[in-house]
Order: sequence, then C-alpha cells, then structure tokens
Amino acid sequence: IKKTLAKPGVKNIVLVDGVRTPFLQSGTIYADLMPHDLARAALQGLLNRTGLPKDAVDYIVYGTVIQEVKTSNVAREAALGAGFSDKTPAHTVTMACISSNQAMTTAVGLIAAGQCDAVVAGGVEFMSDVPIRHSRRMRKTMLSLNKAKTLGARLSLLGSIRLAHLAPELPAVAEFSTAETMGHSADRLAAAFGVSRLEQDEFALRSHTLAKKAQDSGLLSDVISFKVPGKDIVSKDNGIRPSTMEQMAKLKPAFIKPHGTVTAANSSFLTDGASAVLIMSEEKALAMGYKPKAYLRDFVYVSQDPKDQLLLGPTYATPKVLEKSGLTLNDIDVFEFHEAFAGQIMANLKAMESDWFAQTYMGRKTKVGAPPMEKFNSWGGSLSLGHPFAATGCRLVTTVAHRLQKEGGQYGLVAACAAGGQGHAMVIEAYPQ
Repeated sequence: IKKTLAKPGVKNIVLVDGVRTPFLQSGTIYADLMPHDLARAALQGLLNRTGLPKDAVDYIVYGTVIQEVKTSNVAREAALGAGFSDKTPAHTVTMACISSNQAMTTAVGLIAAGQCDAVVAGGVEFMSDVPIRHSRRMRKTMLSLNKAKTLGARLSLLGSIRLAHLAPELPAVAEFSTAETMGHSADRLAAAFGVSRLEQDEFALRSHTLAKKAQDSGLLSDVISFKVPGKDIVSKDNGIRPSTMEQMAKLKPAFIKPHGTVTAANSSFLTDGASAVLIMSEEKALAMGYKPKAYLRDFVYVSQDPKDQLLLGPTYATPKVLEKSGLTLNDIDVFEFHEAFAGQIMANLKAMESDWFAQTYMGRKTKVGAPPMEKFNSWGGSLSLGHPFAATGCRLVTTVAHRLQKEGGQYGLVAACAAGGQGHAMVIEAYPQ
C-alpha cells in the first residue's frame, strides 16, 4: 500500500456516500418540474440510501448556475422539501461548472474548522426552464408604471413603449468578460492545440461507449430512481447514445462555420439533474456506524485568462494539487475529468504533455504529463452521461470513490474547468476496505 495522505493534527474528512437523480436531456421527462424538485429528489435519495437521521446534518450547501428566481436559495427550499430539520441552515453557491465542487469544498472547510461534523453538499441544474427577462428598457418602464400616481402619467409611460422594448432577454451563454460563447472558445482551443475533428469524434464515441457499458453493467450505482409526478419512474440517464464515426462525421460544425470542429456530437448536451453527497469528519461517521467510501484530501482552485485559456482549468489545477499532496501523476489510479467538449478535454491532455506550454504559461521547468487513457473517465463522462452544470462535481467525486473500490486503487483525482477561466482539482483517497 502507498503512503496515506493523513496529516498529523488535521481532521480526516470522509465521503460517506453520494447519489444523483438520472441525468436527462433537457425538455424530456423532467420538463414540467422546477429545480428544487430535482434537488429535493437527490437529497431524499441520499437520506434513503444512508439511513441518515434528518436532524443529524449540521449544514447543507448546494450549487446552482442558472438560478430560478422564485427559489434563489435553492439549498434551503430543497432541504425543507426533503424533510431535513428546519433548524439546519442551508446556503447556495455558484461557480459555473464547478458549483458542486465548491459546495463540497465548503463542506470540507466547515468540518475542518470544527464548525460542523456532518454536511450535505450537492448541486442542481434545470435547463428545461430558464428565467427569461424583459429588456432593461421595458423593466424600467414597468417599474415607473408601478410608481406612477396619475392616469396621465401612466398613459404617457404606456405610450412610450416601442416594439423593440418587448424583445426578451435570454440568460447569457457567452462569457460576460469576452462576449464569446464556450463552444467558440472550445473550437479555438482545439485549433490551438491541433486537435482534429476525427480525434474529437473518437473521444466522444469512447465516452458514449464506456457510459453504455457502465450503465448496462450496473456500475452507475449512484443513480437513484425518481418518480416524476404524473409520469413514470426514471431510473437511468437518457443521453447515452453510442453512434458510429460515420454518423458523427455527417454533423455540421455548431459554432465556427464552416471550418470548426466542435459539433453537437462531440459536445455535452443541455441536461437536467441533481446530485448530493454526505461529507463527515471520520470520527463522526464511525461513531454513527457508517463505513465511509473515501477520504477527501487536498484540493485547489485555479483561474486563468478567460479569453484564450477559458477551459484549461485541469491543466493548471492538476500539478498544483499533486504537489500539495506530495504525489506524482503515476501515484493516481483513477482519473475523472469533466468533459465539456471533446476538443476541450483533448486540448487539456495535449497541454499537459507539452514542455513548451508548461514553461511558457505555467512557470514550470517541465510538463506534468497527461493521465493514461486506461485510467481516464472509464465509466463515461459529461459528453455521454450529461452535464447539469452544478451537479457534475458531485458525480465526479462519487464516481472516483466507486471506481477506487471497484478497481482496488488508492488515489483518485478529479479535475474540471469552468466558465470565467476557472478550474478545480481534488485528490481522493480510498477508504481502507
């Protein structure tokens, strides 16, 4: 056995268990729900699976990216709906695609600081229904109308409304700082690192094929069954579709036309879903009779230039977290990286293999090296399982814990990129069997 990463005088923090609702393509079976419905289902699933007393949780932290205005603190609404004690505080975090990573590390911080012993973290994203606003001009007019005292003032304001004011404003899919969509950025990144369309399609096909195999073999045991009100029970992800290279080759570029390489087939799709994990101090978990799945060890957050390096979070975060924990790439048995786009993930793997990139951008003498493919996302990834923005982090961590148990490894590494040019990585250690 390799050395353990336990530190003298530092609390061991463990992942007791993790669950998620099936991840479904937006506009399908979950279409009539609201985000807190999915979050509640994940939280109830966690309670059912762990047999956790509802008042044994000290705190709940939940991530979400595109906020439903009515439930802005979705953590609290979902927790109340799931039957947690109304005395358990809950707050919501947002950090683009690493929102539930942020929820989990917030939980780790609360436990490490001695504030809590048991925290539930998770994330939810609901792309079937997103808040669409009136234009700013229209909002201003409506607010003025609300305050107008006389009929004359109201009529004059109504008369000032033009057709253009009625154009709706959709939630931005573009980066606020650069006004560029993530798909465009992924396309430019793939071009910069010489990732061909063929390589991207092959990677996407690998993701779908491995996900299908994992689903059929019952390896995706974090997925809970969920009875959708007025509809059937859903018990598996519905975006897994192994295709053929020929079918994929027919698709047109989605962002940069006509020469781009990013298509609908090699990108993650809009997804609805929620996830939840139970994180505890090891002491408390054992006292309550739990057999933890893994230790949550070192983690880092990184930030880069959001224009040219928007999606390179894993490249920057991986060496940092390895150094922090005193490990090398060879010590890691299981890798789970978030796959937003096949072009993005492959550009990261190429950047990690480049001495030039390490020296020019990372202030390192040599490259870190890329994870070996036989240890990498071997049960599929976001391209096939789906990517509800804020729920993916918990899926990655729970998958690492399950893969370490299944494969008999000791260390796993999670890494993900996020909008804004940010990224996260965490080292997870298997709990002794």
